[in-house]
Formats: sequence, C-alpha cells, structure tokens
Amino acid sequence: MSRREPAQVQAQIGGLLPFVHTPFISLEEVDIPRFRRHLRWLEEDFAQQPSCYFICCGSGELWSVSADEHRALVRAAVEEVGQRAPVVAGVGYGTRLAMEQAISAQEAGADALLVFPPYLAAGPQEGLLAHYGAIAGATELAVLVYHRDNAVFAPETMARLVEAHPNVIGMKDGYGDLDLLAQVRDLLGDAFLLANGMPSAEMYAKAYTAAGIRSYSPGGIEFVPEIAWAFDAALERQDGAEIDRWVEGFYRPYTELRNQVPGYGISLLKAGLGLRGRPTGIVRPPLVEVSPEHRAQLATIIERGLAMLA
Repeated sequence: MSRREPAQVQAQIGGLLPFVHTPFISLEEVDIPRFRRHLRWLEEDFAQQPSCYFICCGSGELWSVSADEHRALVRAAVEEVGQRAPVVAGVGYGTRLAMEQAISAQEAGADALLVFPPYLAAGPQEGLLAHYGAIAGATELAVLVYHRDNAVFAPETMARLVEAHPNVIGMKDGYGDLDLLAQVRDLLGDAFLLANGMPSAEMYAKAYTAAGIRSYSPGGIEFVPEIAWAFDAALERQDGAEIDRWVEGFYRPYTELRNQVPGYGISLLKAGLGLRGRPTGIVRPPLVEVSPEHRAQLATIIERGLAMLA
C-alpha cells in the first residue's frame, strides 16, 4: 500500500478525528490483537467512516509506550485501516527522540505525524521553529503541530515553519485562542488544517465551528461511538438546540467526572469500554484506575446518553 502524500492527507482529514487508545495487558505488554479488534469495531460496526485515525497520541498513552511498542501499534493500524483512512502517529519528547519516532512511524507505513510539545523545556519562537523544523525535515510524512502548553506559536512563526517545510499541513489546537487561530488562517489560507483539540472538545465545538474550525477530537468515541456520531451530525446541521441537548445531557457531566482526577480521561475511556462489554486492560502509571464510585457514575452517564439516542 502506497503512503499518502501530505496534500492528500490534508485534503482527506476533517470532521470528527478519533484518537485511539492503547490496550495494555500489563506494564510490560501491549495487547496488539485487541488493538486490531478495536479498530475493526470502530470502522465496521457503525455507518460512518472516520476520516483518519490518530495512534499513540494522548489517548494512546504515547508517554507509556516503548519504541518497539510504538512501531508495532502504528504498523498494526496501517494494516487494519490504512487502506481506507490516513494513520496519524503521535511523536514527541526531545527533538532527537521525536525525529527517531517520526522515522520509525514512516517506516511502519504511517501517513502523518502529530507532534507533541517538547518535553518540559520551554523555548522562544526561534526555538519552537528549530524543534518542529527538525522533526518535519526528518520525514516525508504530513506533519500536524499539537498547539498547546509550551508550544504556542505566534502566527508568523507558524507561517515560517510552513514555508520552510510544506509537509506541515495543520494544527491541533489545545490552547483555545480563537483570535490567534484566525490570524494563522489569514496567513496560511483555508487549506491549512485547524482542529479543535481542547480537552472535551464538544464543550467548545459551537465556538470553534462559528470561527470556521469544524474538525475536532471527540470525547467518548472510543466507548460510545454512536453518541459521538450523533453529536457530530448535529454539529454538521448547525442544530444549536440538539448540540446543547448533548452537551447538557452527556458531555458536561462526563467532563465534570473527567475533571475529578488528573489524567482521568484515558482511565474513564478504558472503564467505559469495560462497561460496554469490551474490556481493554489497564492504564499505565502515572495514570490510575477508575474508582468504584466513579465507575458507577460513568455507567449512569453512559446509560443516559444512550437513552438520549432514542
């Protein structure tokens, strides 16, 4: 299977952007067969086809996988769904390690990269330009910048990065400055991909959509894909009343539960899969398992959300 060129990836990615979890059997072992089954479930059991798949990113616990696990997960995703949709691999940490991950992901067949902020170190705009430029220059793949925390780009810096490295095709925004994003769009045009990557992106979806940013990373698609797709359909129709109904009935209580414990989003994701009869193993430290009390609350939220589909 031939890899997609950056322009093809840029044209294909859009709408609802699923970030896939990593099933762990133990602290030492990834469950690749279960990972493959989960990808098939997301793709085959629902009428909608995601425009792409993000592998080994935040939901995939990038910080917890070894280099060999990262390569194996990307390769498995390419084999399962890469024929029909681009596979985007997460890379990060320091410049050299991110470059090594990028090269490994390219060799495993990925179509694109999502580059996380540099680990711990904060640098000025010239430092960001050098860091992301080195990673983009190490690969032929399409590159998406994860715009957040200590990697907040001035619009002019992003324009310089794209000019030097045309394979940089867009940004996943977790910073939330819509004025800054409007300036990026003015400089780089509508083809440059801007995606709502805020935690619990549905809570911000109306504002981002009003700003012309339609793509987003959905919460809950891993364990309640039918709810994620129903919300996306309401967003596509610009049905404000239906969007608000989903926010108040499902996404707000889910977000409030998620905010109870640091890093709980991934723990809740895996607990939700277990509640729906698709257990997927543990989370790796520093994440913690969901408490019995919170598991019961999650079950109630899921039950209410599924009832809303009727």
